[in-house]
Amino acid sequence: MLEPAASPAGFTVRCTRALLSPWSRLSLLVVMLAAAVTTVLVLEPQRLLSAGWPPQLSGAAAVVLFGLAYGLCTAAFVPRPILNLAAGALFGSQAGLVSAVAGTVVGAGIAFGLGRVLGQEALRPLLRGRALLAADGQLSRHGFRTMLAVRLFPGVPFAAANYCAAVSRMGWLPFLLATGIGSVPNTAAYVIAGSSASSPTSPAFLIAMGFIALSGLGAAVVAWRKRHRLRGKTGK
Repeated sequence: MLEPAASPAGFTVRCTRALLSPWSRLSLLVVMLAAAVTTVLVLEPQRLLSAGWPPQLSGAAAVVLFGLAYGLCTAAFVPRPILNLAAGALFGSQAGLVSAVAGTVVGAGIAFGLGRVLGQEALRPLLRGRALLAADGQLSRHGFRTMLAVRLFPGVPFAAANYCAAVSRMGWLPFLLATGIGSVPNTAAYVIAGSSASSPTSPAFLIAMGFIALSGLGAAVVAWRKRHRLRGKTGK
């Protein structure tokens, strides 16, 4: 006897399950990020540093639009220092800082949301090794203070921190608050440097560059000490 053909409803259910499976969603995330990176490479948003902001856009609308564009660019892995310098050069230190910090939070929220919805379920079972498990436990149990420290010290890439936090069990609110607060000092230094770049001998520019150098050195020292401790524990 011939077997009855599968019902259209059953076929639809199986297709839906396959499309919504963890690995299908992770594949979609990878495709979206690859498309975003390709778009950034083609459009080259860093040209804002040389070409400037379109003259027809000005005032508060320009600041808001730049913040939104900033967020999308950071989600597509555009380095934040470039965007921070552009914010200062285009809007000055005060408006530039507001736009840059807002864009930082928007971009972090976009990346966190994409990672949480499309990647967490597939990637959590793959967490292996002492370092990965330790990072996951730290973010899951002490999310706010851990992310605050990550944002204050610029040693961890911005996008990597976003997606790592998304894979952990860290909550939305602690993540966004820690990002907004912790990003202010370093962002302010780059924005001030961008706003005063035309006067490289001015006190504002020199102080900002000094802060950037010291924070980078501090991040390198902290990373070296943590790596040294981890090697010591592994060797025991």
